[in-house]
This record gives sequence, structure tokens and C-alpha cells, in this order.
Amino acid sequence: MQPKVLTALPVYNEEAHLLPVLAEVCRYADDVLVVNDGSKDGTAKVLSSIPGIQIATHLTNQGYGAALRTAFNYAIEHKYDVVVTIDCDGQHEPSLIPTIAAAVFPENDEPYDIISGSRYLKRFDGDSVPPEERRKVNVEVTKLLNQELGLNLTDSFCGFKAYRTLPLENLCITELGYAMPLQLWVQAVRHGFRIQEFPVPLVYLDEKRSFGGALDDSAKRMAYYREVFDRERAACCPSACGT
Repeated sequence: MQPKVLTALPVYNEEAHLLPVLAEVCRYADDVLVVNDGSKDGTAKVLSSIPGIQIATHLTNQGYGAALRTAFNYAIEHKYDVVVTIDCDGQHEPSLIPTIAAAVFPENDEPYDIISGSRYLKRFDGDSVPPEERRKVNVEVTKLLNQELGLNLTDSFCGFKAYRTLPLENLCITELGYAMPLQLWVQAVRHGFRIQEFPVPLVYLDEKRSFGGALDDSAKRMAYYREVFDRERAACCPSACGT
């Protein structure tokens, strides 16, 4: 039996990218969920014009982590076997959705809990050159995770991932912003998730894309990431989880 796969896209003010990206995503994914995280542009109107997709709406902007949490909860509630997350800014290749989803359940092996896209595991023809400060932060965070958690990652922040849905029930996502992956990696290791990287092309279409406010300063962004990481490591069992 083929796994039931949900492809989820977190979006915030992505009116300009929605139609071309979703047209490609829908070529390769049967079940598509778009989490509209309180967009203030024409995102909601564009989404309402696209048939065959599911839409979850946050009335106010809550953050990237909140959008992924909504996608995880939707996948759990609707009993999907796999949830693939892909960004809606055109930086990921929708044609790889079936392959990254299938990698969760390899033949003749135990399933993986996270198949994590990596833009640095392999070089592809036409790869972009990443903005220097973004690459530096990614390298520092990836090194931190590898040293402190015993991981072997090459890219800690790629948004293109496939998750086995059942283990997601063990996660307690309370970090709603861009540092959510730090919390997720700590909890994944804590719960013994099986993790494998998956090579994906390196594409940057908007090098000036904002993280919002003070986080556009790379030093402040790195301090924020470190704060979330340290807090999560110290929280053996966060009270917010109810466990």
C-alpha cells in the first residue's frame, strides 16, 4: 500500500509566487495544504481561486514555526503517513516531492522519521551562490547541532523536508518563529528520530528576503537561535507539552 502523503506549504504574503509554485506542486502532489499565516496582501484571494487544495488560515501572523505546527497537526488529524513541507517562494523543486516522500519508507529498511533536504550535500548544475551572511549562520547553527546533539547534518535550515507523521505526535512545538527548527532538532534527537539528509538544488531567488525586524541582523539572528537552542536543551519536559 502506498503511503498517504500530504504536501504542506507555509505562506505569508506570497501573492506573487503562489500561482506558479502551486501549479508545479499540484503536478507532483495529490493532497496539498496551504497554511496562510495571516497574510495581509492578496494571498487569501489567490488561494480561493485555486481548486483542489486545502487551506488552513491563521487570522493573524503567528510565524513560520506556527505554520509548520498547523501542518503537522493537520497531517496527524487526517491520518497521513507522510507530510512533505516545501516553501512557497520558488526556491524548492516540486518535482522532487514524490522522491523525498518515498525516502521516508526505504525498501528493506526501517522507516526514517525525518528526510531533511540539504542544499550542500551535493552540487547541482545551476546552483546559486548563497548570500554570505545566510550561509555563515547556517554553517554555525549546523556545526552547533552536530557537536551538541551528535547529528551529521550539512544543512540545518532547509525547509524542504519529509516527515513520518506518527512520530510527530511526540513533538511539542512552542517556538513559533524562524528558530522553530532548532527546537525541532533537539526534540527529534530526544525522541530518537531516525534522520537522513536528501540532496536538493541550491536556489536563491530573493537574496534580500527579510526575516523581520531585528532578525535581519545576522548577529542578532544567531543570538536568537542560540537562545532557543539552549532553552530547549534545558527543558527535559516542557510544561507546555502537558507531559
